[in-house]
Amino acid sequence: MANMNLYSRNDKLFVYVNMALIVIFTLSTLYPFIYIAAVSFSDGSAASAGVVVYRPIETTIAAYRYVMEEPLFWTSYRNTFIYTFGGTFVSLLIIVPGAYALSRPQLIGRRFFNLFVAFTMWFNAGLIPFFLNMRDLGLMDSYFGLIIAFACNAFNIILLRNFFEAIPQSFEEAARMDGANEFQVLWKVYIPLSKPALATIILFCMVARWNGFFWAMILLKDEDKIPLQVYLRQVIATLKDDEEFGLQVMNFSYSVESVTAAIMVCSIIPVLIFYPFIQKYFNKGIMLGGVKE
Repeated sequence: MANMNLYSRNDKLFVYVNMALIVIFTLSTLYPFIYIAAVSFSDGSAASAGVVVYRPIETTIAAYRYVMEEPLFWTSYRNTFIYTFGGTFVSLLIIVPGAYALSRPQLIGRRFFNLFVAFTMWFNAGLIPFFLNMRDLGLMDSYFGLIIAFACNAFNIILLRNFFEAIPQSFEEAARMDGANEFQVLWKVYIPLSKPALATIILFCMVARWNGFFWAMILLKDEDKIPLQVYLRQVIATLKDDEEFGLQVMNFSYSVESVTAAIMVCSIIPVLIFYPFIQKYFNKGIMLGGVKE
């Protein structure tokens, strides 16, 4: 931190106020995670009474034991990984070539295609036409349907296109002098130089897939194919009306609230593990994606 003696009184006040606001904002961001974790480890009576604030009360892992013993939890967890990694892979197969093509100055109708892609960011057919289209194509209630339906995102294409356009042409010219074709230029020049942007795109795709809820709930009817987020919704909707579960919680070792919190904690653990490894590329990818030479 810079020497505060070099600042005037107003400058010091400004710095202190900013630091205080940053601390408040950080705590307000972290608190929901702390609260959910505390509820998941709390006794059922405390969780139901709403007296948990920032630490577990009468710590227990009963809620986690209940969750781990549910076969549908593991099935939905597996499905979430399938949709997340399979969907991200398919998205990259579409986004990377599409962004590369739109970044080529020699592309005939380049302005029209760029405008066409950007147009879809603000205008679409709507929920009902999309649902009818999925039904008529036979993509309802299938892994492939949920993966392919959301494989292409205009924002990600534009972000990666901007990054490709910022790469100096000298790299491409050197590759072409060595006899490289378009596919080799993309694979051996642009992709290795675009790791920050690709990491950003991967993160966007994975988070969107991992948190996917609405369309998964609409398009999937088979419980063996639902992702974790839909399973969490089912837990919240059904456990309160489950008489057998009501009898189980009479001992207050766990409750609907603590079980729900335990599932939420389990659902965010993979993201918390994965994000630190990609975060160093994320900021760089966002910044460079909008900068051109």
